[in-house]
Amino acid sequence: QVRLVESGGGSVQAGGSLKLSCTASRRTFSVNAMGWFRQAPGKEREFVAAVSSPDSSDDARTYVAASVKGRCTIFRDNAKATVYLQMNRLKPEDTAVYLCATRDGCSWRGIYDYWGQGTQVTVSA
Repeated sequence: QVRLVESGGGSVQAGGSLKLSCTASRRTFSVNAMGWFRQAPGKEREFVAAVSSPDSSDDARTYVAASVKGRCTIFRDNAKATVYLQMNRLKPEDTAVYLCATRDGCSWRGIYDYWGQGTQVTVSA
């Protein structure tokens, strides 16, 4: 059973920063790609960012959506079985539940199989 636990969400004013964390079951973490998604009320789930595992042969080992590019960075600490999403210059439209996910594969490309419960991010104008 893969277990993902997110933390770091909260309420900030526009222009602020948050760092989200997602800690995974250690025995699966190092070989799995990890991703962050978000879902705002009334909107479809959006793929925000992802990072391949160290074993991946991807030319591009990270993915960041155009909507957050230049403001968000994804990185992983395999020793801590944790993936992070650093979000800067937050905007009200970034308000959403942010979900961590992982997949049975080392590339960030593909379908994500396991999901955390999510952490709320609220950005006020």
